[in-house]
Amino acid sequence: MKILHTSDWHLGRTLYGRKRYDEFSQFLNWLSETIEQRQIELLLVAGDVFDTSTPSNRAQQLYYQFLCKVSASSCRHIVIIAGNHDSPSFLDAPKELLKSLNVYVVGTITDSLQDEVLMINNEHGQAQLIVCAVPYLREKDIRKVEPGETLDDKAHKLIAGVQQHYAQVCALAEQKQAEILSQTQSSVPIIALGHLFTAGGKTLDGDGVRELYIGSLAYVGQEMFPDCIDYLALGHLHIPQQVADKDYFRYSGSPIAMSFAEAQQSKQLIQVEFVHNKSTIETIVVPCFQSLHRISGDLDALYRQVEKLKQDDSHAWLEIEYTGDEIVTQLWDLMAQMVEHSTIEILRIKNKQAVILTPVKEEETLDDLDENDVFERCLQAFDVAEDEQQELKASYNEILRSLDEEDSNAQ
Repeated sequence: MKILHTSDWHLGRTLYGRKRYDEFSQFLNWLSETIEQRQIELLLVAGDVFDTSTPSNRAQQLYYQFLCKVSASSCRHIVIIAGNHDSPSFLDAPKELLKSLNVYVVGTITDSLQDEVLMINNEHGQAQLIVCAVPYLREKDIRKVEPGETLDDKAHKLIAGVQQHYAQVCALAEQKQAEILSQTQSSVPIIALGHLFTAGGKTLDGDGVRELYIGSLAYVGQEMFPDCIDYLALGHLHIPQQVADKDYFRYSGSPIAMSFAEAQQSKQLIQVEFVHNKSTIETIVVPCFQSLHRISGDLDALYRQVEKLKQDDSHAWLEIEYTGDEIVTQLWDLMAQMVEHSTIEILRIKNKQAVILTPVKEEETLDDLDENDVFERCLQAFDVAEDEQQELKASYNEILRSLDEEDSNAQ
């Protein structure tokens, strides 16, 4: 059976205010063609389908058009779980209708763990695969808040909650596996999905990937997952990677660059094929649908780099960093003149020289800071002692996380 693992589409995401629907559309068209060319039978989407819990009409249109197109192809089954960016109730709303297309959506955990254990059958109704479709596990789902808890107490409870949930779901999968073996004398593989941060996972500055729980104390180790899993399809981290030394525990990564930090990163999907319960893993390189470039230097260096891009007839989006010693006024106007009469578009300019020569707070914009940067500044402004900062940061992160997890579509 041929399986394709992808995640972190973030449909609807913008880049410094620039809409990216054309890019998402090109990716989904390419993905549907790849599925058909490779005769993929099962597509796994490991969370963060959308970038926000209230996706735009255009983002929804891209999503549903893709599902309809792929369900009519060689791909007989699609399994989608929610990520931390998704609204569980929004994804779950059409799940009964989507089942008619053999699209299975798991937005959140329910009272019945059976809802997360899916049987994948071939065209003759014979079992081919068991999928443990575990969605993003929100804190309220896996731990109870108790008064007087320390940071370590919370972290240990989160780890225990994640481990227990996977153990229970996989135990049900093993029961089904045993039943199939007794009935047909053949064993079927078990695949698990997840949307979480594993210990040792690689990220990039500016990629938008957030710590999902309390912090590094709650990173999930490979030992948390049951041994019965034959392939673990993970989402959340945008860099394609395997988990520790487990070749069959994989992050597919985001299929398009979500920020300039990912501009030079090779994007990929993962194809897994099971033949007689033995798996082979192949990576598929995703084409670049919109070139992103970071350039830096003084005016002469910037001019040379822009000219090179123009000679190459580049359609790149640029992030420019001016690092020269000369004071340059109206930098935006100068750079705009450089790219005039070309297909290059400037999305952001950082003037390092200006930041050095003037007070930081006067020159910085909100584009230069995130919510954690602002909180760090507050701690410094109020001279908070180092030994007090850890608990304050943990509490602050819990507030941010609760805001992220609030499902605006839930009733």
